[in-house]
Amino acid sequence: MDPLFAHLTLVDVHRNVIRNIVSIGTSQDLFDDLTSNPAEWALAQQVEDEVKPPPYQSTTPLIHRPFENAQWFNAIGWPFKHWQASRFSDGSFGVWYGCDSAETSVYETAYHWLKGFLTDAGFENEKVVGERKLYEVACDAALVNLRPLTAEYAELIHKTDYSTTQSVGARLHREGHPGLVTASVRHESGQNYVVFNPAVLSNPRLYCQLTYRLDGPHIVVEKQPGVVWLDIATAAL
Repeated sequence: MDPLFAHLTLVDVHRNVIRNIVSIGTSQDLFDDLTSNPAEWALAQQVEDEVKPPPYQSTTPLIHRPFENAQWFNAIGWPFKHWQASRFSDGSFGVWYGCDSAETSVYETAYHWLKGFLTDAGFENEKVVGERKLYEVACDAALVNLRPLTAEYAELIHKTDYSTTQSVGARLHREGHPGLVTASVRHESGQNYVVFNPAVLSNPRLYCQLTYRLDGPHIVVEKQPGVVWLDIATAAL
């Protein structure tokens, strides 16, 4: 028996969790690169809406469903449709990540924005601006609680080696557990919620919009243009 799994406990979670995703501040038409005619944009959107199945079954009136579908897909559905390797997945299944607070979500995503996107693209020494949307999402589930084990099993919060956490995630996913709670690696006092089953997530609501600015050795985060909310040293990530 794996000694780590012998010490696992469950925590009954009923709370809102913050989901932080890449977004844009101003809406863009997805078909404007195909034609310059706005009427043809609308026709293309109509065709897409008619053939695209809804991601979930809403019980609300029809007038609210397009907005609800977009909110659900952006805040919940995307990682379950677009699998990729991450801390708790080797890329063979989808995982949804949320945080206990907006601040924790910023530290977590700032690391991946810098190391997993800007550095790979060779932009780590440039002045770069990124926009994000934060959603509140209700999480109701009995989740595996990894938080008490991080002192004994430091590999659960290793900053770059995901081998142990991916094996934990693979087993929990294979055995049908809905998810887990763990300590944040990037924000000392924060917590991350890792979900394998989208059925335990509901009611996504826009929480706020943020701007990330890479400026030398810092990532400056703004809630309002020109007003610094967080200043994160990239060396600390």
